[in-house]
Amino acid sequence: MTDFPTLASDFLGFEADLADHEREALVALRQHAERSIRPLVNDAWDKAEFPHEILPGLHEHPLFGQLWDETRTGEYSAVYGGWTALELARIDASIATYVGVQNGLAMGSIGVNGSAEQKAEWLPKLASGEIIGAFGLTEPLSGSDAAQGLRTTATPDGDGWVLNGSKRWIGNATFSDITIIWAKSTEDGQVKGFIVPNATPGFTATKIERKQSLRIVQNADITLENVRVDAALTLEKANSFRDAAAVLRLTRADVAWAAIGTAIGAYEAAVAYTKERVQFGKTIAHHQLVQDLLSRSLMNITASIAMCTRVSRMQDAGTQRDEHASMAKAFCTTAMRETVALCREALGGNGIVLDYNVARFHADAEALYSYEGTREMNSLIVGRAITGVGAFV
Repeated sequence: MTDFPTLASDFLGFEADLADHEREALVALRQHAERSIRPLVNDAWDKAEFPHEILPGLHEHPLFGQLWDETRTGEYSAVYGGWTALELARIDASIATYVGVQNGLAMGSIGVNGSAEQKAEWLPKLASGEIIGAFGLTEPLSGSDAAQGLRTTATPDGDGWVLNGSKRWIGNATFSDITIIWAKSTEDGQVKGFIVPNATPGFTATKIERKQSLRIVQNADITLENVRVDAALTLEKANSFRDAAAVLRLTRADVAWAAIGTAIGAYEAAVAYTKERVQFGKTIAHHQLVQDLLSRSLMNITASIAMCTRVSRMQDAGTQRDEHASMAKAFCTTAMRETVALCREALGGNGIVLDYNVARFHADAEALYSYEGTREMNSLIVGRAITGVGAFV
């Protein structure tokens, strides 16, 4: 095994289980992120702007296409993919979210539900960053009930479809080239997926302002007014909500990994701070109560890495089910929420100041806690697996 530096926050050394080429790629990503992304994120977060200058360098790393055979670079595992989400989120959760949308939701929709021709046309362009993608499922009046409550409609029209409706909280959509739109057919009532170029007449994306979480992510409200989509842009295998859910199952575990990275980002900042901040004549790292805050944080992080490693190995083996990814997402985001609060507490008043870094992770954790299925909805998916009874309504 080649000797690579590991994160001190990986207390039990899970990263060492990666293959050599995966660890080499992860370390290269870590070094790139520290050098080229970390210096930009506080200002970008403060201004609620996306640092587009990072994208060419980011797309040079093996981050995109790892779930889809057509765009794999070498043989990278789902565990490696999870570690990349963790690595980016420990720098900034918004940057990890960009990759999750581009690689998981946009590319995933095409990779899982597209025809061979659609995969060949779109996946390489998305993987290279030649074009940017977004994923439009959530609506102003439909979130957790998307399986039944989707209001955006798709009406057959000759050799294509006409879309009408609205979407909300659509990440990347203010600057994406295409958006995957999920809409309910007026013909058979089933949910279908469409590759919609943002330049299509009738498509409008408006930035959601005044957010207090994931401020770097450019979320949009989308309106669709008689947006015509040709048959060639209709996802061939997307014929029900289950096909949309298949994409979410693959990406949900990566959100859990990103939650771990968000917790680690706050934890690392808190550890560094406690070794420098002096009170009562010594650094606060000497105080028992401060050590307790840090120990509890590290326990949450370690348990979460263990769970996500197992769930991602199941994905690699083809045995992961909805309830496995849902358990990871629910548990890890809950543990993250507690951890960032403990780390904010360790910094006292400075914990709410952006310059000390913890405040950003503390705020961003709230979005990760909610998106790609709330804790409650994911718990119900696990509960259904336990009891055999669905209790969603």
